[in-house]
Amino acid sequence: MEICFQAGMLTLGFIMLIKGADWFVDGAAGIAARFHIPQLVIGLTVVAMGTSAPEAAVSISSALKGSAEITIGNIVGSNILNVMMILGLAAVLTPLAVGRSTVCCEIPFLFGITALLMIQGLDGKIGFVEGGILLVCFVLYIGYLWRVTKKQNGRVAEPFAHQSLWKLFLLTVTGLAFIILGSNVSVDAATSIAKSVGISERFIGLTVVALGTSLPELFTSVSAARKGNADIAIGNIVGSNIFNILFVVGLSALIVPVSFAPTFFFDVIIAGISTLFLFLFCLKKGQLNRWHGIAMLLGYLCYFVVILYCE
Repeated sequence: MEICFQAGMLTLGFIMLIKGADWFVDGAAGIAARFHIPQLVIGLTVVAMGTSAPEAAVSISSALKGSAEITIGNIVGSNILNVMMILGLAAVLTPLAVGRSTVCCEIPFLFGITALLMIQGLDGKIGFVEGGILLVCFVLYIGYLWRVTKKQNGRVAEPFAHQSLWKLFLLTVTGLAFIILGSNVSVDAATSIAKSVGISERFIGLTVVALGTSLPELFTSVSAARKGNADIAIGNIVGSNIFNILFVVGLSALIVPVSFAPTFFFDVIIAGISTLFLFLFCLKKGQLNRWHGIAMLLGYLCYFVVILYCE
């Protein structure tokens, strides 16, 4: 009976996420048009941080409660899932054009901070100093985005751009609220179902919680891709992954030292490899096509089978 109730809550959470993602993408793209802000910048900042709110809430809460394996597992698992499954699925639905700055700057930066996270975890924990370094990198990243905003011109073809500004903000905030609330409902329900069948904390963090907290990125990116806003789809994923490592792990480590179990090195390596393949796929033509998407989805399936086998 309990599992049936949680399955119903999981469905409700998914419905909220789908509707919230539609509103959020429309509002964010409309605001970009009104202020002549490039879609890419909106995707890398507002959309990325908004859809990463569940990861932040779950990871910081887990760190405070001493569930370190969920903290790191959630972030690393989400980053792997974001690139391999979400971008893979979006690319299967429609080819995604990737901006030059994303290929040359943001994706290599993501690879670099993923390597930094692994180096910081060599002593078995990410402490106050390491957290401070991550947050300093985050501030530098925001500064870089500010420069990008000043140099580029906005490019958005959105039917919502003609609406009044307060309606666009309302649309964005309401969509974000639905995304966060729907994600929380989904994560709680999925975690309850997983625990009822005796799954470990690490596996829950890397899969169930990672999937649950990545649902906003999933629905937002797929929605953006279907609406032709490829820059938001790509920027959302890359920006979310950067935000997850620099801000979420950094802030968690400032609050309480975050344990980094040896088993997570494999997962961080996979996160780095997935980012590297994303870079290689986009390097030649600046586009993710359907075959790239299929390869990424198959890659995630292989990763899931490995961690399921090791479980």
